[in-house]
Amino acid sequence: MKIGLIFAGQGAQYPGMGKGLYDHSQKAREVLDLAGEQVKDWCFEGTKEMLRQTHITQPCVYTVTMAAYAAFFEELEKASPSIQADLEIVGLAGFSLGEYAALTAAGTIDDIHKGMDIVTKRGTWMNEAGLDSEGSQQGSMAAAFGERQAILDCVEAVRGDGILQGVNFNSPVQTVVAGDKESLERFKIEAKSRKIKVIPLSVGTAFHSQMMKPAAEKLRGLLEECGLKAPSKKVYSNVTAEDMMKGAEGLDEEATGRFIADLMGRQAMSPVYWQEIIEHMAADGVDCLIEMGPGTTLCGIVKKIKPEMMTLNIQDTESLKNTVNTLLENK
Repeated sequence: MKIGLIFAGQGAQYPGMGKGLYDHSQKAREVLDLAGEQVKDWCFEGTKEMLRQTHITQPCVYTVTMAAYAAFFEELEKASPSIQADLEIVGLAGFSLGEYAALTAAGTIDDIHKGMDIVTKRGTWMNEAGLDSEGSQQGSMAAAFGERQAILDCVEAVRGDGILQGVNFNSPVQTVVAGDKESLERFKIEAKSRKIKVIPLSVGTAFHSQMMKPAAEKLRGLLEECGLKAPSKKVYSNVTAEDMMKGAEGLDEEATGRFIADLMGRQAMSPVYWQEIIEHMAADGVDCLIEMGPGTTLCGIVKKIKPEMMTLNIQDTESLKNTVNTLLENK
């Protein structure tokens, strides 16, 4: 079986996430203990409102996702030491924040503490990038349902001098639009007139839009100092939807680190081409995708893109055991 691993992003969080894995899995417990008492308290005891704050969300989702990843391989080994030889992991992809978990799993970020530091600063900088001169959030996002080009035409029609763009190309029927609040309000009105369904998203700011440029620049600088390594497995880039190392052939270790730092810096202010990522994974032979981390959002999106694709997830003890049992039955 050819496996793709996909890693949850911001928005997947919920109160109590990770607690079941912590109680069941030694490897998950090690990851969460490394993250520290504050992160564990946020994950296990935090309210929905608290977990919505970007500077809290990002380290929490990252940690629980890495805990799920660690628990997966521990559970596989316990169930059948030989099964890993029958599973070919073709590649990894993470949605936005989840790309940092994918890079950690692939060894590009070689330490969970380093990953925690990166995503915590990322969350803070992205939140700050969306503030106006009075300290209020000036950006927001909305999910639009319909044909992609029709949605983008609507964006173009009302953008004017504001910030407004398609930022998450999730599936053939869903595109997320982000921008300043005034421009986004114009978009909602115009979309309604064009019979495009729009649902506002409860997020902190206009992620992956040009509003995030200050955060992108800070991130690139931080990542250049992190000693990033070439991934041990193919990682599909949010920015290009292709192997993130395409174009880095022949670079030495230092130049490779800079190449990845530049790409991941741009990721903060670039659209996420999730539909294309899943299509490329399928073209590479992936027939089963396993979502790591809280929720099943990515599995649901995958079914809109490739209905025939087997999807599994790991977010708690029940889903962990179900995923491993399903793999054993289908090896």
